[in-house]
Formats: sequence, C-alpha cells, structure tokens
Amino acid sequence: MDRRQKKTREAIFRAFTSLLSKKNYHQITVQEILDEADVGRTTFYAHFETKEYLLRDLCADLFGHVTATALGQASCACGGAEDSVFLHLLRHLRQNDRGVLDLLSSENDGLFLDYFRGEVSCLVEGVYGHRLTADLPRDYLVQHIAATFVQTVRWWLAGECTRTPEEVTACFLAVTEPLLIAV
Repeated sequence: MDRRQKKTREAIFRAFTSLLSKKNYHQITVQEILDEADVGRTTFYAHFETKEYLLRDLCADLFGHVTATALGQASCACGGAEDSVFLHLLRHLRQNDRGVLDLLSSENDGLFLDYFRGEVSCLVEGVYGHRLTADLPRDYLVQHIAATFVQTVRWWLAGECTRTPEEVTACFLAVTEPLLIAV
C-alpha cells in the first residue's frame, strides 16, 4: 500500500471512529463516513467492501496494534503482576492510543469488545498457551482467560479507570494465575 492509500485509509478510520463516538454503529451510513472523511464513494469501496469490512479492519488495526505491542513484552511475561503482559496491555489502553478506550466504553462497546476478546485470545494463546493446566481443554482455558480479561477491562472502564493498571492486573492475575502451570 502506497503512502496516498495509507493516508486515505487513515482518514476513513478517523472519520468512522469520530462517528462511532457520537452514534450507534447501526445508525451510521456510508455516506456519513464519506462526508466526514471527505472521500468519494469509489475511493471508500476501493478500500472496504462494506461498512462491516471497515469495522473489521478498524478493529484489526486498533487491537492488533495494542496486542502486538503487548506481545513485544512477552519475553518478560514470566509471572507476577510487575512482569505481566496484561499489565503492559492495560498501560497501553490507559494511554488511549488512537481512541481505543473511547471505543471500548462507547455505546458500541459490544462490537469492539468482541473483536478485542478475539485479539486477547490470540495473545493468551501466544504468551501463556504452553503454561495452561492440562486438567481442562486448552481452547476453553484460552477463551476463559480472554473473556475474564475483557470483563476486567469493562469493570475498569465502568469505574472510570480510577484504579491503576497495576491494581487491575493484580485482581486479574489473582483469578487467572491458578489456571497456569508454574514454569
């Protein structure tokens, strides 16, 4: 993708994110996105087949960026809240990079939390998959830990992020670390 295409894509993402902060996803029209991004219909459809594809790509871009950054910290994810990849992830979320916290706490939170849970599942599998207890099915444990983390983030957001990422991680790890085999 060349620089011009990247700029257009970013303009569409920004426009869509702006609209999502004000309206329900299902009420947003492609025309509103076009107007907000100041691009033509042909340009939009050259990048995204539908509004649903735009949502999917936006989520992949946002959450992929967040979890990829956290995966970069995986080498220090060897136990303990101070070294947890989840602590890194919460710190990254708290920075609200690219408005991700705003989207997770918007009226559209269900859409974004589902995509987020998928990314967190990949993160759990990649970082902790080898440490999951063999007493339960691995895929169940991955999904359970990911869903627990997403619910932890929802709880944190509901409290307006008044607790520190360290406090939130300590709560999360108190619940999930028993599912991991000591290495």
